Amino acid sequence: MKYFNLLFLSLVCMLQSCTSQTKINGVSFVSSRTAITEEHVNPVVEINANFAAVMPFGFIKNLNNPEVIYNTKHQWYGESRVGVEQYAKSLEAKGVKIMLKPQIWVSRGQFTGYIKMETEANWKKLEDSYSGFILEYAKLAQDINADIFCIGTELEQFVSNRPAFWNTIIVDIKKIYKGKLTYAANWDEFKRTPFWSELDYIGVDAYFPVSDSKTPTVKECLEGWKTHKPVIKEISDRHKKPILFTEYGYRSIDYTGKEPWKSDRSEGFVNLEAQNNATIALFDAFWKEDWFAGGFIWKWFHDHANVGGENDNRFTPQNKPVEKIIKSHFEKLK
Repeated sequence: MKYFNLLFLSLVCMLQSCTSQTKINGVSFVSSRTAITEEHVNPVVEINANFAAVMPFGFIKNLNNPEVIYNTKHQWYGESRVGVEQYAKSLEAKGVKIMLKPQIWVSRGQFTGYIKMETEANWKKLEDSYSGFILEYAKLAQDINADIFCIGTELEQFVSNRPAFWNTIIVDIKKIYKGKLTYAANWDEFKRTPFWSELDYIGVDAYFPVSDSKTPTVKECLEGWKTHKPVIKEISDRHKKPILFTEYGYRSIDYTGKEPWKSDRSEGFVNLEAQNNATIALFDAFWKEDWFAGGFIWKWFHDHANVGGENDNRFTPQNKPVEKIIKSHFEKLK
């Protein structure tokens, strides 16, 4: 009996160890004008991704406008409810799980973290409008059996100024959607987000500065993570919730680790090695940690054959050397 008990405990430990190593290896699947087919999903499967973030959009005219406009005939198919459902079902049919991640776009690409109303009346209008937007997609998340639902993305001023609203909307979402919940806090916001205890994952858009070098080495980036990683772990420990990188990634450009959040349209300065090294360092720093759930690479386009490439300095890893690095990394964790 003694040996049987020891064997049983050993097997339990092995199973727990295996479970702890199962990570969310996801891509942020960008909306397009058209429906997707198996041809568009196969490249996601081929890099060994097990999750995709599908992202419907609502639009706000400016940072102090309270109306969220969504599901209109003017927006792209993949940004609307019908398109999101089609995308999600196409991905799920190939074994890719879904995080439904509704997002807000402010005119001219202004940062959503600065959305802030000037009057109480407009705050109320924004709350009502955002509720309609997010609850519609919470219902869709339930209908398509999405594994994760993200209740918002980089909305720091909205969150900090209206905490009671967010507590209420989380309760309302839970009445509709029965899966896992997260919120995508910006890299410099997550320490102040007040409702982590009510969610399943602490979501972070992980654009942390890790190196000032033109072509940072893996070692330099790992050294840079030593500033941020203890803070991230402390938040995880405090709330007893795993960390999920709701977005992460680097442009294939000089100084990619210096201000990784920058997404301007600057041309030239393609630096594939910088993208490779920064990505490897992020994997090395986090994927082995049991308090880290995984993440979603930013960003993945549906038309794989015609995007990215070695002359592209944008975030996408597609058709660049870093794509093979991601594929190999995800393969080890299948």
